[in-house]
Amino acid sequence: MKRLSRREFMIATGVAGAAAMLPRQLLAMHSDLVRRIGIADLPGVARPFDIANVRLLAGQFLDATEVNRRYLLGLEADRLLHMFRITAGLPSSAAPLGGWEAPDNELRGHFVGHYLSACALMGASRGDAETRNRGIAIVGELAKCQKALGSGYLSAFPEEVFDRLRAGKPAWAPFYTVHKIMAGLLDTYELSGDQQSLDVLKGMARWTSGWTGPLGDEQMARILEREYGGMNEMLYNLAAATGESSYMDLAHRFDHERIFEPLSLGRDSLKGLHVNTTIPKVIGAARRYELTGEPRYHEVANYFWTEVTGRRSYCTGGTSNGENWNAEPGIISTELGPETEECCPTYNMLKLTRHVFQWTADPRAADYYERALFNGILGTQHPADGDKLYYVPLASGYWKLFGTPLHDFWCCTGTGAESFSKLGDSIYFHDDNGVFVNLFIASKVNWAEKGVRITQQTRFPEEDTTSLTVDCDRPARMALRIRIPYWATRGGTASLNGKRLEAFAAPSSYLVIDRTWQTGDTVRISLPMQLRVEPTPDDASVQAIMYGPIVLAGRLGTEGLTAATLRAPPTQPRMVPEFPPNSAIAAPTLSTRGIAGDAWASRTGPLEFRTKGQQQDVVLVPFNKIMDERYAVYWKTI
Repeated sequence: MKRLSRREFMIATGVAGAAAMLPRQLLAMHSDLVRRIGIADLPGVARPFDIANVRLLAGQFLDATEVNRRYLLGLEADRLLHMFRITAGLPSSAAPLGGWEAPDNELRGHFVGHYLSACALMGASRGDAETRNRGIAIVGELAKCQKALGSGYLSAFPEEVFDRLRAGKPAWAPFYTVHKIMAGLLDTYELSGDQQSLDVLKGMARWTSGWTGPLGDEQMARILEREYGGMNEMLYNLAAATGESSYMDLAHRFDHERIFEPLSLGRDSLKGLHVNTTIPKVIGAARRYELTGEPRYHEVANYFWTEVTGRRSYCTGGTSNGENWNAEPGIISTELGPETEECCPTYNMLKLTRHVFQWTADPRAADYYERALFNGILGTQHPADGDKLYYVPLASGYWKLFGTPLHDFWCCTGTGAESFSKLGDSIYFHDDNGVFVNLFIASKVNWAEKGVRITQQTRFPEEDTTSLTVDCDRPARMALRIRIPYWATRGGTASLNGKRLEAFAAPSSYLVIDRTWQTGDTVRISLPMQLRVEPTPDDASVQAIMYGPIVLAGRLGTEGLTAATLRAPPTQPRMVPEFPPNSAIAAPTLSTRGIAGDAWASRTGPLEFRTKGQQQDVVLVPFNKIMDERYAVYWKTI
């Protein structure tokens, strides 16, 4: 079968509205081709670099990665494996873990899946054999558990939980847990090169096919009402990795039509939905679109992404209140509380954004990614021990309530372990002609196919500059595309080898330098930042304070906080962190509306400001730096 041309691929995937012209024959040809070779071999608008070809350099992102690495290696493999062994009838003398991995918790085992992914991602992103081998060794022990069970089934709880799910009886979310394990196995296979991981994964997929096979469409639809993670996405990924079309059919059984139908029609019916149940389903739709070219699934994912990032996200890029969408789109000011926002949705929205950017190379997708990464992810890991947040409270007067080591293992603990293992995965993208520089993070990318390496030196956002130095095997023609962010409203400057360039670019676009590059060529970009306020769309008097892409939080002190109150108690009835009643304190009202930022605040240090002329002045610092103290993010203003 012939390879599709770029134009044929763009038609097949609906780029630039061409999907309406897609002939049935071309779609069938495209689908068959993708099933055999996988999406990675097809041309697209933008493609991410392999995570192994991006290395973080000294800076806050590398520091956060190192904290997470210590956290991962500090967990004992035998304790992680304990309930898998008990479920399989194998001996274990390890002490059980607590929280969501406790022996009586029906999600036990889910964190081990996240842990496998985190180890594989850490191993690939750092070239770290210790974390990579830790994951591979755990897979070897899981394989023994699967063999003992004999059916391909693998989990830390017995199949009886699935029996209850089939019967419509209470069962927390068994496919959610199985998805995490399967995704971790796939990551270990693809990133660590471990064949046994694929063998175990195929056994789980066979079991899943056998379990779902007898179910009619109506019964399967009922099953899909229970949270199931990204089973569809993972199975589509397995199909692409193996070329086995049976996994495509199995994945399609997990496509949730009740959710997809209104999205495909451009209708926001998200109110009342559990946020982190919904986003992974849509990522699955994005993956199906990539593997089949079916325009409908592009519409599902693209409309959802546009709606959530545009009308259902906070200044941090996060979304959800009490884990749900409780209001109509555009309602933000009344959706601020101690459970605003859950961390998992931010992790999943970043995954979806990577897909959207690959289809469009739209700098607005990179703008959102920057916002969510710097504000919704970076400050959710405690630098002392690597423990993670569940919620990022956005109501004033609260504090970040981190987990208690070995006694949380929340869903957000798992996604957080993954997030801080792959902080370099979306800094750079490429097409056939050049590189997209999307994020200003100290790092180095190796474009091995072109013999080109680019080193980015920056202290952003402490400084407003970044420099990009090229190293190449031989002179290379390449378009270097540097994102000019949405917040760069005062322009900026660019120089090449010390000579200022006359041209620049508008906010939310790319500065493109297309030339033949030689080793040592250096581009330096300056992007002046300024204080500004972002009002909520439904109430202009409720505002967040920003500096460039950075959310600034007001420091409100440590009144009433102790070592005990700064961490979630090891056991709570809901198994999620809860603040004591009436534990918040009031934040002052600020006078900012209609006034330039430098008139109501002064810079007092690197990324530190102090308000002036207020009834009560406060110090403002990056929200991602706030730890172990009360704060305010949104302010009532006059």
